[in-house]
Amino acid sequence: MDSDTRSKIESLINSNPIMVFMKGTKLMPQCGFSNNVVQILNALGISFETFDVLSDMDIREGIKEFSNWPTIPQVYLKGEFLGGSDILIEMYNSGELKEKLEIALAS
Repeated sequence: MDSDTRSKIESLINSNPIMVFMKGTKLMPQCGFSNNVVQILNALGISFETFDVLSDMDIREGIKEFSNWPTIPQVYLKGEFLGGSDILIEMYNSGELKEKLEIALAS
């Protein structure tokens, strides 16, 4: 990944407490996994920002290298990579996600 792409990714992650790199937007997810993440965050009443990786191939590929995670969506909380759809579903079902978000966003 080139330095411009890395800088764009870092800027997006650092400028939003919760950042989701996904296919589509939070109003129009373009895949089921991205939709799962949007539905979970909406169910928790959490404000979040998204970046549509379909709009930028460099970021679409770069985010996978950045996180060392092969799939999209990818969710970041205060700069920390949380995971993708499956991990968020697990965390949501166990109650861990709500707790982690509340603690991080309160500080």
